[in-house]
Amino acid sequence: MLSQRIIETIVGFFLLAAILAFVALAFKVSGLTSFFKQEGYDITAAFDDIGQLKVRGSVKIGGVTVGEVTAIKIDATSYKAIVTMRINAAINDIPTDSSASILTAGLLGDNYIAITPMYGKEFLKNGDEIQETHSAMILEKLIGQFLFSVSHPGEKSPNLPEEGAKI
Repeated sequence: MLSQRIIETIVGFFLLAAILAFVALAFKVSGLTSFFKQEGYDITAAFDDIGQLKVRGSVKIGGVTVGEVTAIKIDATSYKAIVTMRINAAINDIPTDSSASILTAGLLGDNYIAITPMYGKEFLKNGDEIQETHSAMILEKLIGQFLFSVSHPGEKSPNLPEEGAKI
């Protein structure tokens, strides 16, 4: 029969292993570490307005998550938000003429990037930029435009683009 000290040592090792497993799981789920960095490639896109998009936001194609936002910075010359996305390595056939839009999950949910693939024969690779982008629709701006149109019928809202202007 094993002595009491050996049993306590074995139980201690199992307890330590369980604690380490929980810590690793917490880091993996929270994304606070790059120990478990997912394989893939980085692409960028420039947006006029990103709304509430955050780092670690989802990147989706057809509603399926294919990557995440890894960085957001401002371009000093154009004052556009430059969003860097890491796309899973398994998704390596996104055409270069695809577009990226910032959408909201539900009415008041988190923002995410939706990539709409087009029909080009060349595919995005590490370091490429998506040229066609559509900024986030800001609920506060839409409500403001609606209130202006209700209070000033027939007048053009100062926030709306000119007729025939590209949006």
